[in-house]
Amino acid sequence: MARLIDSIDGSPWGTVSGRHRHAEEAHRSRQPLYTPEERLRRDGTGWTLVQGILAPLQFLVFLISVSLVLRYLATGEGYAEATLSIVVKTLLLYGIMITGCIWEKVVFGKYLFARAFFWEDVFSMLVLALHTGYLLALATGFGDARFLMFLALAAYASYVVNATQFIMKLRAARRDEAGWRGTDHGALGFSK
Repeated sequence: MARLIDSIDGSPWGTVSGRHRHAEEAHRSRQPLYTPEERLRRDGTGWTLVQGILAPLQFLVFLISVSLVLRYLATGEGYAEATLSIVVKTLLLYGIMITGCIWEKVVFGKYLFARAFFWEDVFSMLVLALHTGYLLALATGFGDARFLMFLALAAYASYVVNATQFIMKLRAARRDEAGWRGTDHGALGFSK
């Protein structure tokens, strides 16, 4: 079980969590996120830039939308604005998923479930299902307004988990590249 956890754990805080003896061994034996060829394809494709633009844009829309949803749930006002923001957030999610699949195909040769992003892609399916469920419920009139807002919050909670997975993966890639280039990176994996 420890090997399974170590193989998917990107936490730099192994000592704090009592897993120091496994953390060093896992770090030495773990494959880098990208092979040199995959790194070249990643850096050479315009889809990397597209992902780099869509991800923070989607997060900004998420922040606005979650505040509108919570405002509606607290006050009963602003249903139309909250609904519109959820639809926009969902459309951005579809956009980032489609372009992410293309990016994954270019870099890894698979549209989904490439070795490096397997678990992120698995969880992305849940995120996509919940957001799509919201759109279907909205379109068919299934559930009342509060149900729809709570369904959106469930979709958003899954999105936060998935976004965290991708941020941790970005950090791991930065850490790999620091070792590859012999440079020093800070705690979040970015250059000091």
